[in-house]
This record gives sequence, C-alpha cells and structure tokens, in this order.
Amino acid sequence: MFWDRSDAGRQLAEKLRHLKDAKTVVLALPRGGVPVGFEVARALGAPLDVLLVRKIGVPWQPELALGAITDGDDPEIYIDRDLTRLLGIPEDDIKKATSQQFEELERRRLAYCAGRRPVDIRGTTTIIVDDGIATGATMRVALQAARKRHPARLVLAVPVAAADTIEELRPLADEVICVEAPAGLGAIGFHYADFHQMSDDEVTAVIAQSAEAGDAT
Repeated sequence: MFWDRSDAGRQLAEKLRHLKDAKTVVLALPRGGVPVGFEVARALGAPLDVLLVRKIGVPWQPELALGAITDGDDPEIYIDRDLTRLLGIPEDDIKKATSQQFEELERRRLAYCAGRRPVDIRGTTTIIVDDGIATGATMRVALQAARKRHPARLVLAVPVAAADTIEELRPLADEVICVEAPAGLGAIGFHYADFHQMSDDEVTAVIAQSAEAGDAT
C-alpha cells in the first residue's frame, strides 16, 4: 500500500488539499508520524511540530496498549479500565508503567524540541498526524490534548487505520481523513514496504528540515 512513511505522507497530503488555504498547523506523533507529517506540512505550506504521546503497555506484553499519556503541564492520561480489569493488572503496576513513560516523554521533549516553544495552534486548523492507528489509545489522548489548546478545527489524518478504531475516534475530531481503513488491519507495518523503527536522529533531522523550509518561505 505504501512504500515508506514519506510515500504515505504524500498520499495523505493529496486528501488534505482542501485545507491548503486554511490557517493550518500540522502536529505529528513521534516517531513514525514525523516523516508523514513532514510531507503533509510541505504540501499545505504549514508549520510542523510534534505532539509528544506515549503508549502505556501492559507490563508483561508492552506492545499491547493499556493506555497512553501526553507531555505537558496538564497531561492527558487514558487508561483502558476494561482491559485492566480483564487482565487483573494491579494499580501499582499501572502507576509504575505510567511513570516510566513520563520519563521517556521528558527525554524525547529534550531531544526533539531542544528548548523550542510549541507552535501556537489557537484558532488554527490543526491536523494531528501519525503513520497508522491500531487500538487508538495514543491518538485518543493526542486529540484530547490538542483540543485543550483551542484550535478552531481539529483534523485527524492518517494513512492507514483499523476501521472500527476510526469510528471510535471520529467524535473527538471535526474531520477525519484516512487513506485506507481496512476491517482487518493486522499490524500497521504490514501496510508498508519499509516500516523501520526510526531513531531520534532521524526524527530531529526531519524536524530541522521542516524548520529550514519554513524559514526559507
């Protein structure tokens, strides 16, 4: 479906062309959402920033999302209480896993933002971008955190997502754009030829490239 995240971003940008004349900001979820967001921001002539979000994994199965958190002075925290009850996860384990992810968010904030203030999205059309959505835990808190910053319009935009998850998230956004929403998603990586784990250096390079492009305009 997509060669890599840049290809996915270009395909996604084509579906967002109607926003080109709006006052638009693109917020990408690191790591994988950043190269997707870069292509969207470039196509729309919009600034690119990151929205720091971390999945909270089940302690003995980290890839399974127990919830998610955002960065910031007033962070969003989402815990799937149905799942915690089903798996019998103690509250102390939830608190420990959450604390670990807050530490990782702080590390990423220092690595990616390097003292930069977040882009002001108040009154803008704000597009939240990731490389794909499976359970929707991280996108849920991302949308809730962005809404607190008072955009005029909030758009969820992804190349690929599970169809049922998109429907669950739809009430949290003013518009949802998804290139492909298969009923049976499988792993997000199945929809990319190149879905390598991005490094911090790759993320900061893309952010710097976007900033340089913005300074040149």
